[in-house]
Amino acid sequence: MEVLCVLSWRVAPLLLLLPCASKSLNLRVLNEGPVHVIPGSNLLLRARIESTPGDKLSMVTWEREAETGSTPNRLVLATCQGSGPSPCTGTRPNVLANVNVGEEESTLQISGYVPEDGGDYIVTVTHQNGNQTSARCIVREYEAVHHVSVSINMSHSLLVCGEAWGTDPHFSWLYNRVAVTQTVGQVSQDGTTLRITQSPICGRFTCMVQNQLGYATATYTAAECETEEEHSGAIAAVVCVLLLLVCGALLGLLFWWRYRRSGHARERLREHVDEQLH
Repeated sequence: MEVLCVLSWRVAPLLLLLPCASKSLNLRVLNEGPVHVIPGSNLLLRARIESTPGDKLSMVTWEREAETGSTPNRLVLATCQGSGPSPCTGTRPNVLANVNVGEEESTLQISGYVPEDGGDYIVTVTHQNGNQTSARCIVREYEAVHHVSVSINMSHSLLVCGEAWGTDPHFSWLYNRVAVTQTVGQVSQDGTTLRITQSPICGRFTCMVQNQLGYATATYTAAECETEEEHSGAIAAVVCVLLLLVCGALLGLLFWWRYRRSGHARERLREHVDEQLH
């Protein structure tokens, strides 16, 4: 009897939970947040409603509140009554909502998105028994690339590219207006860093940052690189100078030899004249 009593006390709470479990509901927004929207385009949010057969929906509500703030004020965007493909009422002409219980999905579309439409979007499902389940998604404006800069670490031969606050920036490098090759340097996996392998470091290194709204660039200019013609000309000039020095030395040696020879001849002639006089 004691064993049966203990078992009854353990099973009773589980039996009480069964009705609640049968009416459990899973609600989630399918968009991976934060969602970035280009001004003027359409925002489309999708929510998955996974309910049990015995759990009937009374209402689906889409709301928006500020992403930051101590006391955010919620704005109702659309409400959908009943179950099945139900009519929804939007609070603005450019707001369109829909609920399809058969497909277990609710959607919210805002056409002509403006920056003021950004914020924390909340979808709330109200059960027939009055319980509510909510899910959220952050929506922000898709911003262009701003303030690209390039800095150099000479000790490590590194160029680092930075960008202020553009959405989804993609980095690439140009060397003298063409794509960087392995002979010039190695670009990091995220594209923000260029390790220069050529020596000496010379020419123009340009970082290009772009997204769906355009691109911006920044350039680091090193010393001018010598071209092959300039290098060949420098070698030719050095060779000419060396040849001139050699020729000058030979001519000087020749003049010196002729001067010494003429000097010896004059001394011998003077000695011969002196002998005849004596």
